[in-house]
Amino acid sequence: MDSPTSRSLDLLALLQTGREWSVQDLSTRLQVSERTVRRDAMRLRDMGYDVHSRPGPGAVYSLRPGLKIPPLLLGADEVSTIITSLLILEAWLPDDTTAATARTKLEQVLPGSLRRRAAAVALSTQVLRETPTSVDWELVGTIVDAIATGSRLSFQYTDRRGHPTRRTVEPHRHLLRERKWYLVGFDLDRDDWRLFRLEAMRMAATSPGPHGRRAFPWALIEDWLTSDFGRRPTAR
Repeated sequence: MDSPTSRSLDLLALLQTGREWSVQDLSTRLQVSERTVRRDAMRLRDMGYDVHSRPGPGAVYSLRPGLKIPPLLLGADEVSTIITSLLILEAWLPDDTTAATARTKLEQVLPGSLRRRAAAVALSTQVLRETPTSVDWELVGTIVDAIATGSRLSFQYTDRRGHPTRRTVEPHRHLLRERKWYLVGFDLDRDDWRLFRLEAMRMAATSPGPHGRRAFPWALIEDWLTSDFGRRPTAR
């Protein structure tokens, strides 16, 4: 059975489409009773969302836009997971304030009980500092946008011998491996799948698209890496 939080998120997603929904339509879409729809709508109101209802036999619900930021629909365990993840990034990237700033902003919009949980996790958790791995979050944003939209990515790349080249790839995934960030993509000029270090990438830009998505030929990226990029079979 869905939890109240999960149901509220589903209801909120429908209301955020901007249209009016009848109670019957919401009941059908969410596969719950009309009474449950009304109860979840009230729950959203209690959390600060301006859910408007028109009473009567043809009752409808809609979401009015507003500037008030309601408490996040998170459980205590979810808050613990997020805070711990941000603490790991803070320890691994001591010179990058992005994770610490994100954690502070998150704590500011949490309701009281969850804010206390977040503070308790931060107080009681000690992450041993690993070898720092820097990451350009603007570059990561360009990469993930290209992957999400099916666009190609062009960038200046310096190989391990110090030779600069211009690459155009169809990006597949970016990953963290041995505390370094990489991009897995199909290199169009070399007609092969390649692994690129993010720290060696500069001037990245998406090409007009979208383009057709190329299927990655391996079930797992780990298998591709351990097979010397497909040159030898993996151990099973």
